[in-house]
Amino acid sequence: MTSLVWIRDDLRLADHPALYQAAADPEGLICLYVLDEETPSLRRSGGAARWWLHHSLAALRQSLARYGVPLTLRRGRAESVLGDVVTEAGVDRVFWNRRYGEAERTIDASLKRSLKADGVQVDSFGASLLREPWTVSTKTGSPYRVYSAYWRACRELPTPRLPFPVPSTLAAAPRQPRSDDLGSWTLLPRRPDWSGGFQWAPGEAGAIAALARFLDGGVGAYAKGRDFFAADATSNLSPHLRWGELSPFTVWHSTAEAGQTANKFLAELGWREFAWYTLYHHTGLVRTNIDSRFDAFPWDEPDPDILNAWRTGTTGFPIVDAGMRELWTTGSMHNRARMVTASFLTKNLLYDWRIGEKWFWDTLVDADQASSPFNWQWVAGSGMDAAPYFRIFNPLTQQRKFDPDGRYVQRWAPDSGSRDQIIELDASRRKALKAFHSL
Repeated sequence: MTSLVWIRDDLRLADHPALYQAAADPEGLICLYVLDEETPSLRRSGGAARWWLHHSLAALRQSLARYGVPLTLRRGRAESVLGDVVTEAGVDRVFWNRRYGEAERTIDASLKRSLKADGVQVDSFGASLLREPWTVSTKTGSPYRVYSAYWRACRELPTPRLPFPVPSTLAAAPRQPRSDDLGSWTLLPRRPDWSGGFQWAPGEAGAIAALARFLDGGVGAYAKGRDFFAADATSNLSPHLRWGELSPFTVWHSTAEAGQTANKFLAELGWREFAWYTLYHHTGLVRTNIDSRFDAFPWDEPDPDILNAWRTGTTGFPIVDAGMRELWTTGSMHNRARMVTASFLTKNLLYDWRIGEKWFWDTLVDADQASSPFNWQWVAGSGMDAAPYFRIFNPLTQQRKFDPDGRYVQRWAPDSGSRDQIIELDASRRKALKAFHSL
């Protein structure tokens, strides 16, 4: 018997149920990653995410090579590629960890049917969410619409399972399929290379190190320090979770050992779960408003110069500019700065949230198809929220409260600020409030 592990957004060896089960095959296994940018229903990753993917795949390839197992890389439509590799290598059994987007689930279901029809056994596992979306519902069986109620229901369920260890042995199947060269995929930016400021360590080793740093002291300061722009009080785990270099089960059990001080961070892990839960139940999350009243919202037609100023961090509002420049330089942005910059675009400029989401999708290393549109809709007011109309992150108030000594602004946008634009903000804010109340 020859087993194949189809690796997706789970670029790790530890707590990888599909890999762990496939490793039991005495005849060895094949590890396959497919870059599918041809299936129209799949959303192609943005530039920053593609940078991360390149380095994470390189790291995974090195990790597998220590066991003598190659990582097979193929590019093309997943449904065609997987069938070709199964035939080419004489695969009898296929393993994968489940996905939760509508397009991905459709592909997986179709492949499972076709492979089984050809006599190939298919096994799938839950690995990227603590609670699979269909396992949590209200007493009437409907999906939750409010995070707090959803998270309470999750916490009342049994403790999430323990992580799987790295397989004690891994062996390569004797018949290995051909593989693309990673460099031929041109995932890295060229002409120009705008990634010079990216100071990340993609890959499972980098993820484990980031988790260790956070547990060594950051988790205790997280609840109070996470809102301050210049404080190094966030976990920096989001891209590692997005690419599956860490599983949420590993993060959960490692962090829970910190006791009560970890509750706020665990709740943020729950917010990530709620984003995927929402995507599962609202499959058009990236395209359509969850609150249909916003379908008729009178978004302004973007002024190209103003929109470009927002993208490049040259609006004249220091905290907005600092956040947007941090994003462009590092591929990430402080979480509160994300809310402030998104609020500025949607509530002050009155530009459609989809415009901002598209920009973040291309520039964030941790952009995923659930959290990105989910968080943008939350800020805009069209998403899952009990009171959506009145949330405006005034950039002036936010700067005074959460960057009181100006360290964040001084680091990223020391040249930003003007009296005239502050006056414009007040007028825009009144305009936004009037528009919200007219719904």
